[in-house]
Amino acid sequence: MTISRRVALFLLAFGVWSYLLWPNFVRNIWNSDRSWAGGSPTSYLIVHLVIAVVSLVLGTIIGVLGWRAYRAARR
Repeated sequence: MTISRRVALFLLAFGVWSYLLWPNFVRNIWNSDRSWAGGSPTSYLIVHLVIAVVSLVLGTIIGVLGWRAYRAARR
């Protein structure tokens, strides 16, 4: 499969965007009043942490695919 340079840059930008967006989201959720009840995490925190981790993993995979495609398109 051949990925164009434009699509490769889009995938790479998506991976970078994931790393700019999700850590800030996790920080905001972590500090939320709804995340902690009596010192223990609530289901609200756990669900949102799972969403963030999955999104970071997918962002990493997509970013790596974009990087590889970009390098291959340069040749």
